[in-house]
Amino acid sequence: MEAFETPEILSADLSGLVLDLAAWGVSDPKNLAFLDPPPTPAWAEAKALLTRLDAIDDEGRLTQAGKALAKLPLHPRLAHMVVAGAEDGDAETAAELAVLIGERGLGGDDSDLARRLDRFRTDRSPRAQDARAMAKRWSKLAGGTNKDPRDPGHHLARAFPDRVAQPAGPRGRFRLANGRQAQVEETHSLAGASFLVVADITGSATQGRIRSAAALDPTDLETLFGHHIVSETTLTFDPASGSVRARRQRRLDALRLADEPTPVTDLEKAAQILAEAALKRPETLPWSKDQKALRARATFLRQTLGEEWPDLSDTGLAADPSWLTPHITGETRLSAISADHLGQALDTLLPWAKKQEIDRLLPSHFSAPSGSHLPIDYAAENGPALEIRVQELFGLDRHPSIANGRIPLLLVLLSPAHRPIQTTRDLPGFWRGSWKDVAKDLKGRYPRHPWPDDPLAAPATSRAKPRGT
Repeated sequence: MEAFETPEILSADLSGLVLDLAAWGVSDPKNLAFLDPPPTPAWAEAKALLTRLDAIDDEGRLTQAGKALAKLPLHPRLAHMVVAGAEDGDAETAAELAVLIGERGLGGDDSDLARRLDRFRTDRSPRAQDARAMAKRWSKLAGGTNKDPRDPGHHLARAFPDRVAQPAGPRGRFRLANGRQAQVEETHSLAGASFLVVADITGSATQGRIRSAAALDPTDLETLFGHHIVSETTLTFDPASGSVRARRQRRLDALRLADEPTPVTDLEKAAQILAEAALKRPETLPWSKDQKALRARATFLRQTLGEEWPDLSDTGLAADPSWLTPHITGETRLSAISADHLGQALDTLLPWAKKQEIDRLLPSHFSAPSGSHLPIDYAAENGPALEIRVQELFGLDRHPSIANGRIPLLLVLLSPAHRPIQTTRDLPGFWRGSWKDVAKDLKGRYPRHPWPDDPLAAPATSRAKPRGT
């Protein structure tokens, strides 16, 4: 056995104590010399409950409603129920329910407090008569009348707003507003209720057992807690449809009262979500050929000249969707993102002056001696590359380069049939070196094309020899 019993203040519900102290003008327990100071979590929980019951304000001071509660010899929950019942014109029913909750066995042991209340009212035993007399005294103390009878669930919700519950999963299982899970026998009449108010619960937070409760009419839920119900619209991306979807939810603490689709109205937020979804795979966006080439050139400049150039690689673009978001505002589907949207975004990332500098340092095309205008591949694995038929370079004695001559292009020399025959970063060396062997092979395969022994002295061409030559 333990050497000493645990002091009650360390394990009890402190809401009654907090209410009494507030009535004395004390809102901070540190102002009193407790033998055992009340635990901070329990004190905070009690204050939160009394605030929810409108008994104290945010500073812990007693309110007018709190003064009425303090007059009744009841737990603050039950006192609030009786006082609120008096205001509703049904104080006696509220007081009778307070008696049933406080005195076990009255009205039987059914989990449904409405049934127990009916039996209690017809019970002629001395104990029941004394209990009904006590309920009348509480009712009069609260200043109540009995002009407007209410359902038991309506009253109990006043006392236990954090224990309003809705079905969650199999029949008989409920989720409470405070987040707890609890259940009642699936064969019990309460198991099919659309809402309950739980007065007594045992067990863990996830496996609670409902010992007493009453059904609550959904209209009462709106009447009693309308100011606590939060309505919000959430936007999510639906991969199946490739679009942003909106759902409107109404919640009472942990309870979900409504969850239904609704039109998307927050277009800026939708654009942000759509951009994030699109940039999980930026390579699948509808980039045009020119846009891909521009991105490749900018990426190459960033790799070679430094971070003053934006990172337009797939990884760089996916890191921060904000570059795309403003340009797709108004769209909600991935399929609606077009090359025009991407072009507008690129114009923002690469203003006109930057593009001019790119064109100066990294031209998009190479003007061959033959007159052809051929694209440079800046995304090539081994650096900027140019695929070109070899005869279009005849007469050229310097290697094509970019970045003011600092970076030589990788030349992929092609046959007339556009098949690779050689790669080089030294065109003059190729002419003076292996060209003779290459030309010999080409003469045999493409006899209608000129293959001069001295390519530096021959005119560049993109055509075959004229007929008869």
